Amino acid sequence: MQYKRHFSHKRTSFVRQPAQGRKFTKAPQRVQFDPSRFVNKAAKPQEVAVFTPTHRFADFPIDEALKRAIAAKGYTLPTPIQDQAITPILGGRDIVGIAQTGTGKTAAFLIPLIHKVRHDPDAQVLIVVPTRELAAQISEELVAFTAGMKIFSVCCVGGISIGAQMYALRRRNQFVIGTPGRLKDLIERGKIKLAEFQTIVLDEADRMLDMGFIRDMRFVMAGMPSPRHTLFFSATLSPEVEGLIKDFLHNPVRVQIANRRTAEHISQDVVQIPRGADKLAVLHDLLIQPGFDKVLVFGRTKHGVERLSKNLVARGFKAESIHGNKTQNRRQKALSLFKQDHVQILVATDVAARGLDINGVSHVINYDLPATHDDYIHRIGRTGRAGKPGKALTFVG
Repeated sequence: MQYKRHFSHKRTSFVRQPAQGRKFTKAPQRVQFDPSRFVNKAAKPQEVAVFTPTHRFADFPIDEALKRAIAAKGYTLPTPIQDQAITPILGGRDIVGIAQTGTGKTAAFLIPLIHKVRHDPDAQVLIVVPTRELAAQISEELVAFTAGMKIFSVCCVGGISIGAQMYALRRRNQFVIGTPGRLKDLIERGKIKLAEFQTIVLDEADRMLDMGFIRDMRFVMAGMPSPRHTLFFSATLSPEVEGLIKDFLHNPVRVQIANRRTAEHISQDVVQIPRGADKLAVLHDLLIQPGFDKVLVFGRTKHGVERLSKNLVARGFKAESIHGNKTQNRRQKALSLFKQDHVQILVATDVAARGLDINGVSHVINYDLPATHDDYIHRIGRTGRAGKPGKALTFVG
């Protein structure tokens, strides 16, 4: 392919740009990227040590109806985070879970919390997440676990009618799931009364920090009763995250699942864009190659992502886009079309870099450079899921 080659190992400086939805209080800083970090030949599949859990789902002291729901989903053995987190959560302990998307952490907190509300008629749980898509995904998983249990929930996110959410909140919901901005709005309108919630889950806390939601997070936590039950999940453990743990949690149990910073089974390479070359034409030539069956393309800005998606459609590709300027219904429709293989390409800002579980992504293409290497790791983690091979390409030039 004429546009593709390995880069030399020289260091190249790029200007940091805010990703989708992020709010920076400081001026953008220059970040050094080494293009060689975008190059990795996938290792041959190797025998992976089989994790032997301490528990089976049938062993946990949880509601029998919940056990049947877990079995109906085909779950028998817990993942590492589930194995280590469910028991302390059932015991009412605060918990810090350090684990990336795809490790089963949603079920790790939903299962014990569903048990909790089944056996405590006054229990109410607030789940705070950084993106609309992640909120919708957790809401769907909750509904699947609680079918027939008369457990009520509401998903409160931007991009859709706040009126419908306000109406749903008139009923007592055992679970309220939402993004910080919309939750704050509903709290200020008196539709969510924080004093009624004894349990809070902060999921993808590091991502909420990145997106500038720290004030909203502190606003929510300040309105919660004390003592409370706090569950805190993050993919990374930075000094800023440690500061939140110190401020928000009391004597927490720590569960840390080992992460491979760059998955060995993801083949990574760079695509050099020659001076004066048409970047869109380079992308076109890649997308018509065999094997580019389900491609997630990352751009930096909302407008750029939308423009790229429309340009791809004009060239005859089946493409959709996800970014902050689209309504939630349109974002969910685009995501569903991509998940169900009705479109070949999903063009997205970093709103799709974390939290989303999409099967079968053949390629991740960084059309625009990520802001940080952590963002790069999260982006390419959308391919090569469940130990399957994946490919990631980064445009540089």
